[in-house]
Amino acid sequence: MSTVLRAVGVLALSSFTLGGVVAAQAPSSAPAPPAPAPTSQAPASPAWAYGLPPLPPDGTLPAGRGPATAAPPAAPRQPDTSLKHVPGSTQEFTLAHIRDYWDVGDWFPEDHPPMPNVVVHGRQPHVRGCAMCHMPNGKGRPENAPVAGQPYPYIVQQLHDFKNDLRTSADTRKTNTAQMIEAAKDMTDEEINAAAEYFSSMKWTPWIRVVEADTVPKTRIQGNVFFVIPDGGTEPIGHRIIESPEDSERFELRDPRSGFVAYVPTGSLKKGAALVASGGGKTTPCGVCHGTDLKGLGPVPGLAGRSPSYIVRQLWDIQQGTRKGTWSPLMRPVVEKLTQDDMIAIAAYVASLK
Repeated sequence: MSTVLRAVGVLALSSFTLGGVVAAQAPSSAPAPPAPAPTSQAPASPAWAYGLPPLPPDGTLPAGRGPATAAPPAAPRQPDTSLKHVPGSTQEFTLAHIRDYWDVGDWFPEDHPPMPNVVVHGRQPHVRGCAMCHMPNGKGRPENAPVAGQPYPYIVQQLHDFKNDLRTSADTRKTNTAQMIEAAKDMTDEEINAAAEYFSSMKWTPWIRVVEADTVPKTRIQGNVFFVIPDGGTEPIGHRIIESPEDSERFELRDPRSGFVAYVPTGSLKKGAALVASGGGKTTPCGVCHGTDLKGLGPVPGLAGRSPSYIVRQLWDIQQGTRKGTWSPLMRPVVEKLTQDDMIAIAAYVASLK
């Protein structure tokens, strides 16, 4: 692969594997507090885009709640050995099989080409089956990357960037990024090429429903994903995107035909459309590199219809300098003036495109 093709991919926003801006508080009639004094402190990370709770204002985890702190032992439970089913599939799997990184269950093998060994089985101990996280259809989920239909050279480049410590997460609490790095470092060139050929061979199809809203269902975070709390009421969306499974049960069963709803702040689509089309004096029009339809151009990947949480993560990672592949210096000026609200608007709009 030429150096140019491998480098061009880094210019894009989509790849392998998105304290932050928190929900707005309820309106109050009390006078607004005085504006804070100027500070050189870096802006808070949009933790919601990483599927994480916001950090405290000082950016440190409370004592006893760090990522390495062991959880209290859970009461032992009998394993669920019953056979599970999803609508439209003749397959049946146990939960153990559904959660097996080394033998990925495939509900709809007729929906895609035959999976190569690295995609379905991986290679122990570090190379998990790619389809476990990115799904057999390559569409991924909010906690990882939507890779189906992305250009072959782009996917290869991103795996090499992970391998060579050129791709990390701006929020170090996102552990599956570390797992992706671990896998890429252990992958052979043959495995990288096989995975890239497989995922690039598939066409992207609609997967996410974008809804503008001032209030959203209350959610809980588990595994970097927002789950709606049944009968939990609502809360202001604030400066966030809440991307959640349409059907939590089918999500847990890894049903590749059950997609997601992304709630975005009211007005995001109009603002995002303007930024994407013209740059709004802050950035470069996205179509210059990603094509006028934002479905990709040459080795530059598509953005249309893909996870808005993921897109915000990539914009933030590039802005913070944790994505530093060969052509990242060309992307830094594109994102350096964007606020988090700009990123939300851009991601909401491109995700809404079919």
